[in-house]
Amino acid sequence: MPTVFFITHPDVTIDPAVAILDWPLNSRGRERMRAIMGWSWARGVRRVFASSERKARDAAEILAAGLGLAGYGILAALGEADRSATGYLPRQEFEETADAFFAHPQQSVRGWEPAARAQARIVGAVERVASHPPGDDDLAMVGHGGTGTLLYCHLAGLPINRCYDQPATNGGNWFAFDRATRKLLCDGWQSIEPAASANP
Repeated sequence: MPTVFFITHPDVTIDPAVAILDWPLNSRGRERMRAIMGWSWARGVRRVFASSERKARDAAEILAAGLGLAGYGILAALGEADRSATGYLPRQEFEETADAFFAHPQQSVRGWEPAARAQARIVGAVERVASHPPGDDDLAMVGHGGTGTLLYCHLAGLPINRCYDQPATNGGNWFAFDRATRKLLCDGWQSIEPAASANP
């Protein structure tokens, strides 16, 4: 059963002086990303894609190298919701704005890309990749928590709501869905750290 794994990038180096799109993974994030090799499902992935943001590209590079793949594809449409109107926000202010982003999906909150628009964008990107031949490969897509949650809500047939967001673990979570039917194969988000059961 060909499967698509959506993975959120783990820990990043947060620097208010650097554009959010250019934040790299920090050393812990890199270490956590390498932990994916402990999952049996990872070894079945034949193609890796990432958003164009630095942190997702860093994570995809680690994953592709660990799998012995020649590289990875970049899809700008896998990116996080556009937050350039505010740029970096202190933690509490960011959380409050993110709450409003999910609570009012049709509206632009403080100039951010509306959640409904971001959802349509990432769903369209995933559909294009999942539908592209060959159709029997397992795929991995490395993206972000906000748009990943919007994708999860779509696949689960749920309304946009932050209650379906990934755990507050600085990223580094995943879910899987059937490539042919788009049916979710796991109940909610899973951690990239290996567990006793390594199958979706």
